[in-house]
Amino acid sequence: MKTKDFTATILVDNTTAEAFKAITNPRGWWSEEIEGNTEKLNDEFTYHYKDVHNCRMKLIEVIPNEKVVWLVLDNYFSFTKDKSEWKDTKIIFEISKKEKKTQIRFTHQGLVPAYECYEICSNAWGEYATQSLRNLITKGKGNPNKKEKVKQKDYTATIIVTTSHKEAFNAINNVHSWWTEDVEGSLRKQNDIFTVRFGEVYITMKVTELVPGKKIVWFVTDCNKPWLKNKKEWKGTKLIWEISDKDSNTQILFTHKGLVPEIECYVTCSDAWGEYLKQSLRNLITKGKGKPSRMKKVMKNK
Repeated sequence: MKTKDFTATILVDNTTAEAFKAITNPRGWWSEEIEGNTEKLNDEFTYHYKDVHNCRMKLIEVIPNEKVVWLVLDNYFSFTKDKSEWKDTKIIFEISKKEKKTQIRFTHQGLVPAYECYEICSNAWGEYATQSLRNLITKGKGNPNKKEKVKQKDYTATIIVTTSHKEAFNAINNVHSWWTEDVEGSLRKQNDIFTVRFGEVYITMKVTELVPGKKIVWFVTDCNKPWLKNKKEWKGTKLIWEISDKDSNTQILFTHKGLVPEIECYVTCSDAWGEYLKQSLRNLITKGKGKPSRMKKVMKNK
């Protein structure tokens, strides 16, 4: 019985090890906009293409030089009635020897003709799997989606969830459950002041705007990042949260105004934001449990 799942097969002269290495480098053949780890069992990564497609994957099976399986944990399409159409489907790469060549059999298990996105998605997979991935294996260079040009230098990140505005708003303000457990002060009302700590690192902020279910703004009044030349680099920056509708979902647009590529901590800080926002905060909103920092409080000299 033939499966209706989308499949594609490519044959190359390269080794199974070279094919495996290319498959586990989706930035080289699918998209440069992938964030997270993509090589080992239980690694998770996110993919996005403009405002059209966002998804989150987990590697649930990895057999070096033989097989890789991604599980779609979450998905959003802007162009389908069922925005989460890919969710819980599997993307499978099977590597084997066929005569004197290496065969890669690609299967998107669950991507079936009944799906609204089937034609568009199968055509796209055809290009990525049979052309771009092949080129990466055979020529060392694929044809992935390029990184989008950033219109604004401030760090931004977007999270799309199916929960309500109120639930998203409450989760953001519950910083000890997604950012760090070491929190002092209050952030329940406008003009409140609070401090978050990560060992010797601390950031003190003032709540300058608080619109329930819609917007939150924190202004950094003081900070200490000991490893930087300018230990006060975040001082005067703003953390802005904007909550809105996105089709039938809730969108959280986060902007760290002042966290720009020119400052020393940009790469480290933006990577950290990516983990706290797209993993910890998302998990708190959708599953009720985040992954905050659990560093012990620094003892203060009296």
